[in-house]
Amino acid sequence: QVQLVESGGGLVQPGGSLRLSCAASGNIFTIYYMAWYRQAPGKQREFVATGLSGGDTDYSDSVRGRFTIARDYGRSAVYLQMNNLKPEDTAVYYCTAEGKTLPDYQNFNSWGQGTQVIVSS
Repeated sequence: QVQLVESGGGLVQPGGSLRLSCAASGNIFTIYYMAWYRQAPGKQREFVATGLSGGDTDYSDSVRGRFTIARDYGRSAVYLQMNNLKPEDTAVYYCTAEGKTLPDYQNFNSWGQGTQVIVSS
């Protein structure tokens, strides 16, 4: 079992910034994929950003240039720096990770419980 715990959400005014954190724990052998998704009220969950083991990153068009994803490989963590936030960024943000566990190198795909981000004046 691999658990993911997000933190850092909250209420922020338009134009403000927040930094989300996600820490993975459990019998982890390797994580080759970590990403952030979000789900706004009444909408489907959507991709936000991803950070791959090779250092590659990708972003949705709606956040590119405003959000930055960063991975801490030593701590099995991923962060999302969100700048110039807009009301349409309001959502529950979820962290997800894929990799292999010990001792049998089984694949895992885990999701966190989410952290609420509200952008409002």
